Amino acid sequence: MSNLVYVLNGPNLNLLGQREPHLYGHETLADVEAQCRAVCDNQGLEQRFHQSNREYEIIDWIHEARDNAFGIIINAAAFTHTSVAILDALTAFEGPVLEVHVSNIHKREAFRHFSYVSQRAEGMIAGFGIQGYALAMQRMGKLYRDR
Repeated sequence: MSNLVYVLNGPNLNLLGQREPHLYGHETLADVEAQCRAVCDNQGLEQRFHQSNREYEIIDWIHEARDNAFGIIINAAAFTHTSVAILDALTAFEGPVLEVHVSNIHKREAFRHFSYVSQRAEGMIAGFGIQGYALAMQRMGKLYRDR
């Protein structure tokens, strides 16, 4: 079985470190990728890291993961609260799915409290800044070893 984990990031996460640093911090998406890679190396995993502002690309990557990945870590960003299409794609994926949010979505505007992704995800990490990605990757390593 593949040890590959897709790390998928939705709209505006390319602006991480620049956009609303009081909410999202000063670390960049490149920092997230490097942090995830370090955890992967420690957990015996590989990663494929993507970001897009386009919903269809995220869906295409989820479809691609069906054929070659053990798991998916996803921060769908604003698509979390709006995309039935991403939920449908995740439902077609048979491996574990972990949801990550840099901020605590439950302390924000009411519309952010609902997550379509959570309808499929085995777990969610929210409000730990970019450290949430590393925590999710550690969990993915445990799930991989226990399979």
